[in-house]
Amino acid sequence: MRVIGIDPGLRHTGWGVVDVAGSRIVHVANGTCHSQGTELAYRLLSLFEQLSVVFEAHGPDTAAVEQTFVNKDAAGTLKLGQARAIALLVPARAGLEVAEYAPNAVKKVVVGVGHAQKGQVEHMVRLQLPTAVIEGPDAADALAIALCHAHHARFAGRLTAAIDKAGEKAGAA
Repeated sequence: MRVIGIDPGLRHTGWGVVDVAGSRIVHVANGTCHSQGTELAYRLLSLFEQLSVVFEAHGPDTAAVEQTFVNKDAAGTLKLGQARAIALLVPARAGLEVAEYAPNAVKKVVVGVGHAQKGQVEHMVRLQLPTAVIEGPDAADALAIALCHAHHARFAGRLTAAIDKAGEKAGAA
């Protein structure tokens, strides 16, 4: 299963792709889409086009996007929400299911602590994906989101298998 994690931002949207096979997770690629232009509409279009190229190049099977948090800067939060809409739109347009994770949930899975610092997250991403050359902090966050989704998907797969097995036992009894 190929997973893409997306860390949305109006100026810089990070992305990270990993392959998951059983308990093994392998780095595929990562990078950052940089918005171009001064008008909001053109910045969003730039992010859309760049992220679409990433999807075409790497063909993910599933996607995960970081949820936004509301802060005191309402205008900034609104703009981040618009960039996040692009991050949700591109995988949906590709026909993928899109999971969403709160920043603290990602940190909890990757670092073990929900209030970890950015440096701690990047360090743990490097430990879990030792062959990765991480293309900046936004890409590191995106890889953390992909790792979080990979761990959740593996757990969901094991849970589904256990439920199916229990159903088979009940049917045989």
